[in-house]
Amino acid sequence: MVLFYKVARASEYLAITGFGVPDIKLAKKAWILPGQICKRFSISPENYTFEVQAMSLEKLPFILPAVFTIGPRVDDEECLLRYAKLLSQHDKLSNHVTELVQGVIEGETRVIAASMTMEEIFKGTKSFKQEVFEKVQLELNQFGLIIYNANVKQLVDVRGHEYFSYLGQKTQQEAANQARVDVAEATMKGRIGEKQREGNTLQNAAKIDAETKIYSKQREGEGKKETAKVETEVKIFENKREAEVAEANAVLAMKKAELQKQAKVAEVESVNAVAIREAELQIEVEKRNVAKQTEKLKAEQLSKTTVEYEMKVQEANWEFYRRQKQAEAELYEQQKMAEAKRVAAEAAAFTRQQEADMEIYSKKKEAEGIVAMGEAQGLYLRSLLESLGGNYAAVRDYLMINGGMYRDVARINADAVRGMQPKLSIWNNGGESCEGGAMKEVAGVYRMLPPLLSTVHEQTGMVPPAWLGKLPAASES
Repeated sequence: MVLFYKVARASEYLAITGFGVPDIKLAKKAWILPGQICKRFSISPENYTFEVQAMSLEKLPFILPAVFTIGPRVDDEECLLRYAKLLSQHDKLSNHVTELVQGVIEGETRVIAASMTMEEIFKGTKSFKQEVFEKVQLELNQFGLIIYNANVKQLVDVRGHEYFSYLGQKTQQEAANQARVDVAEATMKGRIGEKQREGNTLQNAAKIDAETKIYSKQREGEGKKETAKVETEVKIFENKREAEVAEANAVLAMKKAELQKQAKVAEVESVNAVAIREAELQIEVEKRNVAKQTEKLKAEQLSKTTVEYEMKVQEANWEFYRRQKQAEAELYEQQKMAEAKRVAAEAAAFTRQQEADMEIYSKKKEAEGIVAMGEAQGLYLRSLLESLGGNYAAVRDYLMINGGMYRDVARINADAVRGMQPKLSIWNNGGESCEGGAMKEVAGVYRMLPPLLSTVHEQTGMVPPAWLGKLPAASES
């Protein structure tokens, strides 16, 4: 039996398979038993250089030179096992490993480039590199590999598609055109400034004369306007507070829409900026020439027309301001009246709803009470009927006596014959007197019952219950 003791270097691991090892065993040093196979593999990262040919969203081809530093993830034993299995039949610099890494990088790079425009790739190289790095790392995780570093070099044109060279020429030409435009604009500003100074001298002289005449009118109008303004502002202050909240929300929405609009307009303007700028400068030169001639004519008539114009403008502005504030005050009053009516209507509707709900609730509870009382009476009657052995007549008689029906009948009969001359029957049984005896009262009650029952039967037709006794045969007939 021959044993071997093997030790791995600092940047190596031993992968042991065979006898006594279920799958694969990683170690820095170990005894190699007969029937076991030991293979060394390095965990130091390696550089892989590629030139990936990709195509942008606009179907423009380009070459992306890149250098990736890739190695196994040494802090995860499971990743090391995957990497050891990958290198079980190949070296890390073999064509198999290189083609595997290259296939992953090229595939993910092409997918990402196909979803971006050439301008986005060129200007956002950093974000493009980061996205490629993340996508490739996800694929390499299944082989236990990790990207230690990734460098994306300058994008290169594919032969026959010189996009980047034309883009550089465009940038140089735009800079040259901008320089020429700046020179022309500076020359134009010098000439225009000279003429403006001459015109301003004449205009200021006429303006001072006109301002002196209209100053007194302005002060008088301003005094009246300030008085009316203070009175109006007091009335509309509360209305403004409410309107400012809605206005702020509207302004925010408008600003968002405006920013989106500006972003889209900026994209369109960047394409035709040079042509538009040249046209604007030509138009500006023509406008300056026309303005110079116009100013010359206006200076001649300014002193006469300015005073009349300013006075009419002040009068029109004052009238417009007065009508506007009056309309705003009327509108505010109408809004408050409408709001008060709406609140009153809502309060009345709420009151009616509460009353209806209370009535429904009362009826519901009353019905529930009637049902409960009926159930209790039914239970009471069933219990009473069972106690009397199912004798319905006995139950009826008991209820009549317990409910005081005979007492009510006697009272009703007494009320009916009150004031009349009813037939009175007086009787005794003719027996012995029990005066002085203890049973005198009892004997009197028993003597009184037969005549009483006969009298009730004669006057009302009612028959006494079975448990109380029967009437004589003559009385019943």
